[in-house]
Amino acid sequence: MLDAPGISLVEYSVSVQNGFVPDAPPLRRLGNPYYSPWEEVAQDLPTHIKAGDIRQAVEDLPILSTDTLRGEPEWRRAYVVLAYLTHAYIWGGDKPREILPPCISRPFIEIANHLELPPCATYAALNLWNFKVSSVYADMTDPDNLSVVTSFTGTKDEEWFFVLSVAIEVRGAQLIQLMLDAIHGAGNDDIHRVISLLEQLSYGLSELGELLERMYEKCAPAVFYHVLRPYLAGSKNMASSGLPNGVFYDLGGGQGEWHQYSGGSNAQSSLIQAFDIFLGVEHSATGEQKSQGKLQAPMRTGFMQGMRNYMPGPHRRFLEMLVRTSNVREYALSHNAESPLRDAYNTAVMSLGSFRDRHVRMVTRYIIMAARIPPPNQTSSLVNLATTTSTLMDKSHDKVAEGVRGTGGTDLIPFLKQTRDTTKATASYVD
Repeated sequence: MLDAPGISLVEYSVSVQNGFVPDAPPLRRLGNPYYSPWEEVAQDLPTHIKAGDIRQAVEDLPILSTDTLRGEPEWRRAYVVLAYLTHAYIWGGDKPREILPPCISRPFIEIANHLELPPCATYAALNLWNFKVSSVYADMTDPDNLSVVTSFTGTKDEEWFFVLSVAIEVRGAQLIQLMLDAIHGAGNDDIHRVISLLEQLSYGLSELGELLERMYEKCAPAVFYHVLRPYLAGSKNMASSGLPNGVFYDLGGGQGEWHQYSGGSNAQSSLIQAFDIFLGVEHSATGEQKSQGKLQAPMRTGFMQGMRNYMPGPHRRFLEMLVRTSNVREYALSHNAESPLRDAYNTAVMSLGSFRDRHVRMVTRYIIMAARIPPPNQTSSLVNLATTTSTLMDKSHDKVAEGVRGTGGTDLIPFLKQTRDTTKATASYVD
């Protein structure tokens, strides 16, 4: 199946086969020996973190130039490596480190600018560009055939958490083409074609939901919550976790700047946001906590839209194109409320809502319930996203989900529920 008329997926770095995941597996290592200092620390990251010497290992790194990086795969690999080193350095101690040294800050900012991304651990760094395949012919929609290249913890739980998202992205690739075809069909008033494509989308979303629930197979909630999740946290809205000002990216010579970035979040998945845009779901939730009924930090745009700034530039532009061209909701609403087209559209919307239902249940199990589980081999002196969340919940006797921060900085459960409810409310059953 070719691109929809007038739309070139190549222009947006979107693969017909893999969607937002590259056609060729990401590099496992930068081939130039010049970058060996980065790669050697990244390769032994779990050991350094466990031994408590990750910060010293990072501080001992030379300031390397980005001038010898060649081709997008090398830029992406460098981005992955420095994203992992950054978050390991910030969160790899009893208390978070507020200042990122020049050996990381200087090259990371240059690499991030090249890729049109912020210098932090984004969904692209953790998932899209950080996997390997068991064989050339392996089915990438099966997470059993995937593994990670770089890891914070070296655990199977971490690996499964990331590769499952990769499998979902690849499984969803066929739905990208389907949505583009539906937009074209609506533009040509091909009602039967659009109905068929919406029905296929509903089925595909159900498949993605079933794949999502494979998370329970090999990722233990306690390991995710206490061992992995702290390293996924960003520097935005993390005052209670020890970063009231964010992180200072030290460029050396007295130069640098404070930054507050969201951490890795599935809200940064271009695939999931594409579904929203295609179906006309408009999220206004900011993800901010309220104080006496008012937002503590008002935002001009919703959290979901803000997360597009954490996507690779071409993927972000794909979503912008989709915003301009998406016409299926308008087309469906132009028909009678009891028409087969409206039924097909509403079913697709509710299928996306059901996917988000599954996600909410999963977050409840892996964060809200896991916060009550004692941490494995962890001292009480640690200050990070996990310890502060558990402390908050220990002090709460009701509404324990409120105030729990996500890695992206949101007031987690209220935000996810509002996002789900907004999705379902997009369905229209009456004229």
